[in-house]
Amino acid sequence: MDLAYLRAHPAHLPTFRTHQRLRETPVAGGNICAAARLTLDDGHSVFAKSWPEGADRPAPEGFFAAEAAGLRWLREADAVAVPEVVVALPDLLALDWVEPGEPTPEAADRFGRELAELHRAGSATFGAAWAGFIGSLPQDNTPTGGPWSTWFAERRLTPYLRRSVDAAALTSADVTLIERVIDRVGGLGGDEPPARIHGDLWPGNVLWGADDRAWLVDPAAHGGHRETDLAQLALFGGIPHLDRVLAAYQESWPLPDGWRERVPLHQLHLLLVHTALFGGSYRDVVVQTARAALGGAERATVDR
Repeated sequence: MDLAYLRAHPAHLPTFRTHQRLRETPVAGGNICAAARLTLDDGHSVFAKSWPEGADRPAPEGFFAAEAAGLRWLREADAVAVPEVVVALPDLLALDWVEPGEPTPEAADRFGRELAELHRAGSATFGAAWAGFIGSLPQDNTPTGGPWSTWFAERRLTPYLRRSVDAAALTSADVTLIERVIDRVGGLGGDEPPARIHGDLWPGNVLWGADDRAWLVDPAAHGGHRETDLAQLALFGGIPHLDRVLAAYQESWPLPDGWRERVPLHQLHLLLVHTALFGGSYRDVVVQTARAALGGAERATVDR
């Protein structure tokens, strides 16, 4: 099997893997999927991810289709580097292989400019034309008009607060605190038209390539607020050279006043996803972030 054959017959990939007709090397693939590098007969490689064998439940319907749709949509902008989708099957996704490299200041500068261009490509509405996932959880992408603040409160914060409560990850006092944030999202300001965003852009979803570019992987892509992507880049220690990424972004497309105060609000969504998925180990950071978001909202109210 070479790349041309694979493109023409993507449904044959599972059979070739089953019969060990490909050289397969396991690689790190995150907490949800099994991942491998598959080397084809022509020397070309693809990155394959699949639902783990022996998992306690099958892959959610549309799980891989949502990622494929998001990757293609981001790639259509012709801005930031996004791997090409080679195979998209109900239980398997294969992407063009990206040779890993080291993060450099020059790559960070380029990434900041390219991320601004991706966001500028925009979206017709908030949400997306496909059902969404973030991690293994469903994410409501129903296309929606109206202001970002209302959409973000209803579609990104409230559902994962409820899931976190169901997972017994938060106390009643925590819930009251986060509900205060949800009620005051509009007080932060920052409403903008929908941007074309990655949607799950924590540092682990930026792959630094040997071509001295930053590549976007594992998206939860949709029309959202551009500040969400930038805020997520600062989570969990932050991406390398974050200051240079932000400076290059600002030169390409300056952010509105108050964006730094809004960072905790934009981070709260992804952190609530973590309490919903992984439980109370993320409780403290959720509470700290919610308090910081309220501080930003109070400062914004005073400033007006």
